[in-house]
Amino acid sequence: MRGFEYASPTTKEQAVGLLGSNWADADVLAGGTDLLALMKEDVVTPKRLVNIKDIHELRGITVNAKGLRIGALVTIQELADNAQVRASFPAVAMTASEIAGPQIRNMGTVGGNLCQRPRCWYYRAGFGLLAKDNTGEPLVPSGDNRYHAILGNAGPAYFVSPSTLAPLFIALGGTIRLFGPKGSREIPVEKFFVTPQSETDREHDLKPNEIVTEVMLPHLAGVKAATYEVRQKDAMDWPLAIASVALSFTGNKVRSARVVMGQVAPVPWRSSEAEAALVGKAITEETAKAAGDAAVTGAKSLGRNAYKIQLARVAVKRAVLTAAGGAK
Repeated sequence: MRGFEYASPTTKEQAVGLLGSNWADADVLAGGTDLLALMKEDVVTPKRLVNIKDIHELRGITVNAKGLRIGALVTIQELADNAQVRASFPAVAMTASEIAGPQIRNMGTVGGNLCQRPRCWYYRAGFGLLAKDNTGEPLVPSGDNRYHAILGNAGPAYFVSPSTLAPLFIALGGTIRLFGPKGSREIPVEKFFVTPQSETDREHDLKPNEIVTEVMLPHLAGVKAATYEVRQKDAMDWPLAIASVALSFTGNKVRSARVVMGQVAPVPWRSSEAEAALVGKAITEETAKAAGDAAVTGAKSLGRNAYKIQLARVAVKRAVLTAAGGAK
């Protein structure tokens, strides 16, 4: 690991003042479960680490009349265990409780889960975010693409967005608050994720001198939501496909639907096709299957990841059935 400066601010204003105008200047340290590994592998080499763990206003979980407020430093386990979240936003608590294993859940933060970098092995091996060789040719289409994107994969990005919480936050209409030198700004969680077009771009709408401060989820009366993950093994593993759905009903028929998939595209992938397949229908095995089929409309195998199309299809079907049988 290369040498670096270390700073521990106690306010968000101090934190952003310690960050630079370029990504190589500094990096934010929260749980460190992803960043430290990237530094050890020499993938990222910040000149300064800005430890934000002493900024108390970035902590805390609040449920009030407006909805749920989650501080960026809240750990995944704190989110899973919080009694108010379990009572008012059970799908959020359940999704958090199934992330990775207890070691990651107790160290990793909500902000970190949203901001984590791609797990593409080409990126982790130092070939860049867009995984190109020294001639500028992309490595993924003709390489080992078993875990790469099946949607939004026409290039130049082929990695998959790794956040487990993002699909559900998007399905629930969440917003994310960022803080920088010019103050706070708030955007939908859906808009926080972007597909980079060059190596100088990032996969998040986040400037080098900004930090995530909190996530807000509104109360959605009568909405039923759920997340379904497909993994190779149950514990200590990253999902191969995720589906999060949020359904509202008129009688026994779906009035509105939001279907968002993870681990299938460079950004959390909202499927308007799957949503259209659900609206106006009662939830049955056949309806859920139709939504799963619709969700992979336009999916394209890169060669070795064709199996992920079926996994995404099944994840959507099971998320729909799970949501229809439960509450938000």
